[in-house]
Amino acid sequence: MKSTTRMGAWIAFLVGAAYFLIPLIATFEFSLRMRRGEYSFDAYRAVFGDPQFQATFGYSIVMAVVTIVVGVLLVAPTAYWVQLRLPKLRPLVEFITLLPLVIPAIVIVFGYLRIFNSSSYLPLTNSETATDFLLVCSYVTLSLPYMYRSVDTGLRAIDVRTLTEAAEVLGAGRATILFKVIFPNISSAILSGAFLTFAVVIGEFTMASLLNRPAFGPYLQLMGANKAYEPSALAVIAFLITWASMGLIQLFGRNAHTRRVQPGTDS
Repeated sequence: MKSTTRMGAWIAFLVGAAYFLIPLIATFEFSLRMRRGEYSFDAYRAVFGDPQFQATFGYSIVMAVVTIVVGVLLVAPTAYWVQLRLPKLRPLVEFITLLPLVIPAIVIVFGYLRIFNSSSYLPLTNSETATDFLLVCSYVTLSLPYMYRSVDTGLRAIDVRTLTEAAEVLGAGRATILFKVIFPNISSAILSGAFLTFAVVIGEFTMASLLNRPAFGPYLQLMGANKAYEPSALAVIAFLITWASMGLIQLFGRNAHTRRVQPGTDS
């Protein structure tokens, strides 16, 4: 019975792996065919040597970093306060943070454009800096489910109330408690949310395109419409970025778990 169950699990794993890996391998193989009659990395050299790739990728990295900082400063204090003082509001907060998964990105960005267009009381589309700020707000909204889930999971894994009361007894203020007590204890959860946010922002197309910003997502679409081999190389690069983010999540999560369970350490 055990052998049958184990064989079924392996079959399911192999089928799933084949479903995922075969198209990726085929894409990678096609990206090497830019030079007729032989394999080469010409498509990758063309991509990395393209000034537009460098500009859009650098822009998206900056937007991702800013989004992560804003998202952490928004989500972490909210999740901490809900768990500490307002546990009855958790279902409502969870519902609100899940809305970006239900509402399409195009609806969100059109709502932003309707509210913050040049004819509104708070125009954010009149300059590049203001539009960048609006794009960051859009990215924070889009990544809210992932960041909140990661931070909330980290907070549930520690005794928030005891840590807070101990810090208050020692005379620490709210800001000190949050940044010097709570944040270090949920650092792996924050990093997990940060890497998920990074992966979301790097490949996002709809919001950046409709706000007319030079992000990596619209560049991917533009290359796919006008080139043959470079889009395959870009697809492989995008997969590698996503995999690297997922691998870093696992690495930091495993290291944090090892530190918590390591014998002989103080709790």
